[in-house]
Amino acid sequence: MNSDPHPPVCDYEGSTYQTEFWEKGGRDYEDRAEAVALKRLLPSRGDLLLELGAGAGRNTTRYEGYQRVVLLDYSTTQLQQARARLGNSPRYIYVAADVYRLPFVDGLFDGATLIRVLHHLADGQAALQQIRQVMRPGGTFILEFANKQNVKAIARYLLRRQPWNPFSPEPIEFVELNYNFHPATTRTWLQQTGFAIQRQLTVSHFRIWMLKRLLPTGLLVSLDSLAQLTGNWWQFSPSVFVRTQAVGNTPVASPGAFFKCPSCGRATLTEEPSRMVCQECQTAWPVQDGIYNFKQPLPL
Repeated sequence: MNSDPHPPVCDYEGSTYQTEFWEKGGRDYEDRAEAVALKRLLPSRGDLLLELGAGAGRNTTRYEGYQRVVLLDYSTTQLQQARARLGNSPRYIYVAADVYRLPFVDGLFDGATLIRVLHHLADGQAALQQIRQVMRPGGTFILEFANKQNVKAIARYLLRRQPWNPFSPEPIEFVELNYNFHPATTRTWLQQTGFAIQRQLTVSHFRIWMLKRLLPTGLLVSLDSLAQLTGNWWQFSPSVFVRTQAVGNTPVASPGAFFKCPSCGRATLTEEPSRMVCQECQTAWPVQDGIYNFKQPLPL
């Protein structure tokens, strides 16, 4: 993967992704199939969940077992849309930040999700390392990834209609900052970064335009729900969900500790009405419209 210490980030700033892709894009089947998978994998209860790539909050209400949820996204406009949908409840904390430089103290979260995000990451393993660092030992991490070894890709390869091999281990970047991954490679990354795999579900088996047009959505979701259960045996669907547990003897955040400075890595941030200030390096980060913004510091 990319060895750049500052990999490029896919920025949805100003995007109408939630409206155009999900609400108007004919993807009710995919959304409902993913809801089934999340319900199967999520713990019944938890304290603090980090939703990475939360976007406009499509999945946020599905984390009902957690007392608090941190919605993290690189796009402030996506977070503004999420806040408009979810409101100003103290249960939700909105954070704009880079997944490669998470602004949280080590061992803070007992839950985390990364849904429909890994396929935008040039260095997926580096992102997983960051996520593991901010999780408590024993915490639950749910990852979704785009599977290069899906039935459609295999058929196209065998018919010589695509040049890349779906069985090879390396990720394939089919469009700039859009990657598909081999299941075995993804499992290796998870294990190497401190996650023990507990369960796998294959999702969106019937993501075919003709099927979605001809068959009722409810029927497709029911069929997908059954097919998901084969995920521990084989993975040939476009999307794969993996539930893992953070393992290893790693630190747990001290009571009251939360943010750390992305610039110097110290947990010495002081919150002021419109900014967070690092007492160690004096870097200031804006807080506006209920969003903690760690993308770019304020000018000195």
